[in-house]
Order: sequence, then structure tokens, then C-alpha cells
Amino acid sequence: MRTHAATAGVLLAALACAGAGDTAAQTLDRRIGSAPDGTVRFSFAAREGVCGNGHNVNIDDSRNADWESDCDNGPVRTVLTVSGGKVTRIRSYVGGRWRPAGAGVTDLGTVSAREAATYLLALAGRAPAGSNEAVFAATLADSAVIWPELVRLAKNESVPRETRRSAVFWLGQAAGAAATASLDSLIGDPKGDRQVREAAVFALSQRPHDEGVPALIRVAQTDRDPDIRKKAIFWLGQSDDPRALALFEDLLTKR
Repeated sequence: MRTHAATAGVLLAALACAGAGDTAAQTLDRRIGSAPDGTVRFSFAAREGVCGNGHNVNIDDSRNADWESDCDNGPVRTVLTVSGGKVTRIRSYVGGRWRPAGAGVTDLGTVSAREAATYLLALAGRAPAGSNEAVFAATLADSAVIWPELVRLAKNESVPRETRRSAVFWLGQAAGAAATASLDSLIGDPKGDRQVREAAVFALSQRPHDEGVPALIRVAQTDRDPDIRKKAIFWLGQSDDPRALALFEDLLTKR
């Protein structure tokens, strides 16, 4: 059982919204922007494997057949602190139940998961306060492919570095070769932020070996930045993969 604090090994099937989803997210944006100062809350469906007890968010990648924890499979409950039409704080929970809405609370009810994911990622790109929390909440949404927007966030130098690194981490957890290809492009950008590129190398190390190891080998062999090559070699050394051993033998033979 993994928690929100987990930093590796979590497989997330991430999604991004387009077309009608974008329009819906603009509607959600307008509803939140027109809310009075205070807190705005809404709920949306959690993807498979995500559960919580109202406090901790758990991602079950073990599928233990012998026992089950007391953990609700959603919904995701997001709370925004709003002042002057702008979001100043973001919190998200899974499971549990809302307390009765009191003064200063605007409850938007249940919104579509795709609508929520699109809104939260757009918010992460423009609101420094709580941007990491917005990215995390978006990764919990059901039925939404978010990896293209995570790539855009990771490359956007106008957002805080921590947000970009968070986007890279969750991109690394996203399933599929497309995510690995996107990480490759982040690493290979010589104008990219060094820490973001290093985070992308780490994210590749968390991919399934058939995807991550060949990509790390390419980085180790071809990247122009010696520190980035060293990072790739380090993570290859942790992989226990015979292809990594073959690379090391080749590099040492050429010394």
C-alpha cells in the first residue's frame, strides 16, 4: 500500500481532457472564480486503485488477495481557499465525507473527473500556491489522460521548479511508451532546467525495465551533459538489468 508521501514505484494511469472536457473545465473555472471569498469544494470520481480514509490517500499497487484495508474507493474531495477570485490554497482527500457546509463554504457538488483534472492542471500552471497539490489531485482523477499536459507543465519555465519536478515525477508514473518518449524529450533538451532534467532521468528509472532501461542507456551514451550521463548510469546501476551490465562493460573497455 502506497501513500501520498510515496516517492517511487507507484504506477499511475494518467489522463488529459480535450474538446468537451476543456469547455467543462472553463465552466468550472468560472464557477470557482465567481465564488465569494472563503472555501470552494467539489468532488469527482477516483481512478481505479486509489482509495482513502478522508485523511491519507493510498494507491494500492499490490492487489493483496488475502486482506483489504478500511479504505474508501473515492470520491476525491478537493477544497480550494479562494480570495478575490484567486485560489490561494489547495487540499485534496479521498473518501470520508464532507462536514455540513457552513458560512463561507461554496459546495459545487460532484463534477466530472475529466473536468476536474483539466481544471486542476490549468490551475497548477498559473497558481504558484499549492501547485504540487493541484498536480497530485489531477493524477487521482478517473478516466482522464493527463500526460500531455504534464509534459507541458514540465517544460513551462514560468511555473515554479517544484511544480515542474512534480509533473515530471507523475509523468514517470504514467503508463505507456508515450510517457517514456516524453521524458526522453525533456532530458534531451539542452536548454532545460538541470534539476528538471535530472528529475526526468529519475522518472525514467521508475518506468518498467523494457521502457526505462533502453531510454536510460540512450541518455548514458548520447547526452552532451556529463552530469546527466552520470545520473543515467547511476540509475542503470540500480536496475539489475543485463543490458546495463553490457553498457558498463562497453564503457570500461573503451577507457
